Amino acid sequence: MSTLPHGGAVELSIAPRAASDADDDGPEEVSGTGIGPTGRPRRHIPEPALLDHHGPARVLAMCNQKGGVGKTTSTINLGAALTEFGRRVLLVDFDPQGALSVGLGIPAHQLDRTIYNVLIERSVGIEDVVLRTGVENMDLLPSNIDLSAAEVQLVSEVGREHSLLRTIRPVLDSYDYILVDCQPSLGLLTVNALAAADGVLIPLECEFFSLRGVALLIDTIEKVRERLNPKLEITGILATMFDPRTLHSREVMARVVEAFKDTVFDTVINRTVRFPETTVAGEPITTWAPRSAGAKAYRQLAREVIAR
Repeated sequence: MSTLPHGGAVELSIAPRAASDADDDGPEEVSGTGIGPTGRPRRHIPEPALLDHHGPARVLAMCNQKGGVGKTTSTINLGAALTEFGRRVLLVDFDPQGALSVGLGIPAHQLDRTIYNVLIERSVGIEDVVLRTGVENMDLLPSNIDLSAAEVQLVSEVGREHSLLRTIRPVLDSYDYILVDCQPSLGLLTVNALAAADGVLIPLECEFFSLRGVALLIDTIEKVRERLNPKLEITGILATMFDPRTLHSREVMARVVEAFKDTVFDTVINRTVRFPETTVAGEPITTWAPRSAGAKAYRQLAREVIAR
């Protein structure tokens, strides 16, 4: 397995500043009533049990064809939160933009080998490409712009929809969770992620246009379940970029809960300045600002994911 020094090679013009642990992200409950931001009473989530062994991994595709809804941020921070509960996690950057890799302080454009090489070249195994991150027990299968060529090259392959599954199969027993950060489209790469996944986690921005696209995504998930992956299910819908101060956010939240009911996680990710800071710092919010509301929210999300 390759190893890369954490955070050392990212060239950014913004210097990361030390984060305070001030809990400045807003209230998580409605005035102590036990009613969460979804408008429902919070469900009891048991403390995750300790594991006596690792694997086989549960594969979750972080999927939404709309960009800018918090897929990459949620992949990084959910992965890091899962490790705090003793889980071994592999993050798969399945977006040619390589934002997941950059968000962990890894200069994806400088890498000689990425997930593209594992998908296309028979001589390259996944163990040759996986990198250790700065978070203990969390590894990364990186990506860069080379992956955009894979979609074209895979078209003529036999069983092209299962290319990602063949790629990750050798390491399924080494991890407890594999989180796949999908690109913002419903093309062949995303279909590959859905065909390899046990569940889909849908980050959904609390904004009207995000709501409109979810029906198309769910239709795609159902087609993949029928034709490629009978075990695929929707693990949950995660409301992101929620601003409890605005009527629009609250109205969208109410519509989401009305439409998808218990599929919607109780955990809600509020808008906060913390998340852009973590991207510059190249580390998850759970280590950058461990006592912030954002870090607490992703730990709560990890508990819900484990419970489901």
